[in-house]
Amino acid sequence: MIPACFSLPNSPTSSSQVPQNLITCIYQTQLCNSPTHVTLSWSITLFSRSLTIYASDIFSVTISLNPSTLSFFRTRHGSKSIHLTHRHFQKIKLHWDFTRAQFGQNSAEPESYFYIAISCNGKLEFFLGDLFDDLIRRSATLATTHQSADPILLSRREHVFGRSSYTSRAQFLGSKHEIEIECNGGVLRVKVDGKITLVVKRLAWKFRGNEKIFINDIEVDFYWDVFSWVNNGNANHGNGHGVFVFQVGDGGVWPEMMGQEKRLMRKSLSASMGPTSAPAIISLSTSPSNSSVLQWAEESSSDCGRSSCSSSTRSCGSNGGFSLLLYAWRD
Repeated sequence: MIPACFSLPNSPTSSSQVPQNLITCIYQTQLCNSPTHVTLSWSITLFSRSLTIYASDIFSVTISLNPSTLSFFRTRHGSKSIHLTHRHFQKIKLHWDFTRAQFGQNSAEPESYFYIAISCNGKLEFFLGDLFDDLIRRSATLATTHQSADPILLSRREHVFGRSSYTSRAQFLGSKHEIEIECNGGVLRVKVDGKITLVVKRLAWKFRGNEKIFINDIEVDFYWDVFSWVNNGNANHGNGHGVFVFQVGDGGVWPEMMGQEKRLMRKSLSASMGPTSAPAIISLSTSPSNSSVLQWAEESSSDCGRSSCSSSTRSCGSNGGFSLLLYAWRD
């Protein structure tokens, strides 16, 4: 039996500054005629929302999505221009509209009625959302075709919080699904769209492992690591987290941790090392976790080989691969 599945220890989510949900998605696209990875990091805390848009060595922009009225979320549409002098004076422009955005329960990422777009020298090269006509109406001079601006989702990393049940909504090769992970009675259950697809018993002995599951006839490699829950089951700080990976094909990329996400992981690492540990040895690499399950997933990927790719992305991710990485935190 894993005590973490039943106890209600103090949790980092008690602070208004700690994220209640963090989602980082990385997309493959073209910017200024160059293949580029664009990262979107969505965050929600008790009192605020934010979105960080990041393209390595090009730009990083954070948009505050704080509510301005009593309604939960009312942000005007907007845009921001960025002049890249180190790239032959290219002009990148960000466009967004979240005025009517609809969000899932406790989710930092909108599900509908929004858009995010990136153009380079007046040509649309990245579009995400469902208000394409609204963008064109506001930017009549924008040269675009919807299809050419559609990015490819390579990976999604999410921090989910709960007591014994953790839920995420992810897209596997064009098909959206609800993923739920339950931990009760020392048993791990994986549900897809409400149906049980995998049951792992005796987690105290099987705290790490991997199995193949099928989601809508798509073969998915599932990896789990709940050693932190087992190891910290009797600890007072209760900052342990489970790590779960759903991998299709060669897998996607692992986006670098920044901002609130990096602070959350550093706080957890510091707490897990205990008060007697020397602060000087506490570090957080750009890899999303020190958990062996991620190394395991990487080693199990195809011959494309993550080790041959950039250390900040850690995957080739260009042959139809996708990875969903979940950090499950106890509430």
